[in-house]
Amino acid sequence: MTRSIWKGPFVDTCLFKQKKLRWRIWSRRSCILPQFVGCYAQIYNGKGFVGLKITEEMVGHKFGEFASTRKPSSLGKRALPSKTKIKPIKKVR
Repeated sequence: MTRSIWKGPFVDTCLFKQKKLRWRIWSRRSCILPQFVGCYAQIYNGKGFVGLKITEEMVGHKFGEFASTRKPSSLGKRALPSKTKIKPIKKVR
């Protein structure tokens, strides 16, 4: 369910207080506003920060959409052959 139009987009107040061009964001639920365009943000994904330059196409989306919290699965990939070579057994006479 989306947020009501009459309420407007949700943005944490700490994002308005910062005047820097680069800042760290822990609020993944905040919307990206037009005044953030051109700034650099580092968004927390639960383990570390993901760098992001905010563009016009991102306005209206949430910060969390651009910092994935999941790792890609490696279960579907083929196993690589071992790098150790098998040496043939020498026969003793």
